[in-house]
Amino acid sequence: MPKFTEVESVIQISKGIIEQNRVPVLEGIDLTINSDEFVYLIGRTGSGKSSLLKTLYGELKLSGGEGSVAEFDLNALKKRDIPKLRRKLGIVFQDFQLLTDRTVKENLMFVMGASGWKDKKAMEKRALEVLQLVGIEHKINTMPHALSGGEQQRVSIARALLNNPALILADEPTGNLDPETSEEIMRLLIAVSRESKAAVLMATHDFAMIEKYPGRILRVEDKRVHEVRAKNDFDPFS
Repeated sequence: MPKFTEVESVIQISKGIIEQNRVPVLEGIDLTINSDEFVYLIGRTGSGKSSLLKTLYGELKLSGGEGSVAEFDLNALKKRDIPKLRRKLGIVFQDFQLLTDRTVKENLMFVMGASGWKDKKAMEKRALEVLQLVGIEHKINTMPHALSGGEQQRVSIARALLNNPALILADEPTGNLDPETSEEIMRLLIAVSRESKAAVLMATHDFAMIEKYPGRILRVEDKRVHEVRAKNDFDPFS
């Protein structure tokens, strides 16, 4: 598979264009994210944040420019390559997206089976490891409906960590949670990114979290991705 040579970054995009129904959503994207970075992605609803994330995990095509994610060339990405790309990524959604008819363990086992794991003992061992990492190993045999929102999001993060991802993409991971639980999830994401040495790109509207846990900030506005170098360089309420 074609790759960028000597890739040192988890994400590289140069002059990128993202379209939906042949209409440009984002243009002129120049973006590099390294493996040790925690990056916030901000912008109004409909500005293109989710479109950027979808392009990074292969749901949308890169319509122009060049791009690579976890050493996969987005320009050369074929449909059959998308599962291989996603094995190098961890994706955390706002609405958790757990299978409601299966236990926590069965949710994790299903994902591992779908991503090529064969050894049941190794799968069970890994399921327990990631649940320990997010602090809910005691919920391993619990059904999702019996979990709180924060616990469901912890399972979602555990699921994202199963394949030791190079990059975690988090789309509004605290959007459905109360402030106290949001802070717990935020601290957890930062901790697991350091523990697993995975870069994090987190789309969020939660400016209180950005203020409390400062990091690099990208703002999506006017079909562009702008770098905001410090948290005080913008007024989130303007």
